[in-house]
Amino acid sequence: MHIRGDHAELVVGGRLDVRTAADARTVLHTAVDSGHGDLVLDLTELDSWDATGLGVIMGVHRRAGRANRRLVLRGVPAQMQRLLVATRLHRILAIEGGIAAESLPRG
Repeated sequence: MHIRGDHAELVVGGRLDVRTAADARTVLHTAVDSGHGDLVLDLTELDSWDATGLGVIMGVHRRAGRANRRLVLRGVPAQMQRLLVATRLHRILAIEGGIAAESLPRG
């Protein structure tokens, strides 16, 4: 997993999972605490995330809200979009450009 950027925009790549969650949480919380306005997480380089990684994202979302900031997800890969829809978190998280229609449940 790698994270690069500043307190306004970060690119997250690799795997965000139980092995990388603690390091990611530290970097992302520092970014939230160090800036103002929207914090954009660019996920175009993210290969996968598990429940722990998703928990990190939600924790950063809550922390940003407490700091009067907004967490915005950019470039969410299709597989992860489907997970956000399945868990209904796409209704809570700010996702740049929204969720692609093919990620929505059919019905």
